[in-house]
Amino acid sequence: MDTSTVSLIIAVLALLIAVAAFFVRNSKTSSAPAAPATPRESADGYTSRPLQLQAYERLVVLTERIALPSLVNRLNQPGLSANDMRIVLVENTRQEYEYNASQQIYVTQQAWEAVRNFKDQNIMLINRVAASLAPEASGVDLNKKILETLVAQKLGEVHNMVLEALNHEAKQLMG
Repeated sequence: MDTSTVSLIIAVLALLIAVAAFFVRNSKTSSAPAAPATPRESADGYTSRPLQLQAYERLVVLTERIALPSLVNRLNQPGLSANDMRIVLVENTRQEYEYNASQQIYVTQQAWEAVRNFKDQNIMLINRVAASLAPEASGVDLNKKILETLVAQKLGEVHNMVLEALNHEAKQLMG
């Protein structure tokens, strides 16, 4: 196996461990007697719950936007070389992530790590697939190979796991 494949496997495993730890931690807290759900309120009566819920909403949108099928469909530009398309996909993923980076202060560390690992996994996959193509390959070739790789390796399931984790935490806040 080459280094990029090993790196991708390690990133996916790290993401799966983070999501599993999240669910284990939350299943332990949900089995304990539940205290009445009250929003965090400061002395001046301010509650952070609306900001927290909005942060989870934005992270769900971010996760959907950086999912590789969504990126490929939204950013497909016929006529680009595979390398140019790689740059477009990676830069867009980074920009989306950076635009939403402030949301990490409103969500749990596990939720933020799941989103960050998902972003890193997608960038690694884009770069790995691009490196496997011939230098004269087109952007359409890259996009097709990315989608084929997702299906073959069932990496799309990671996207759903991140969404489940975010939804679970948001529902706990509402609950």
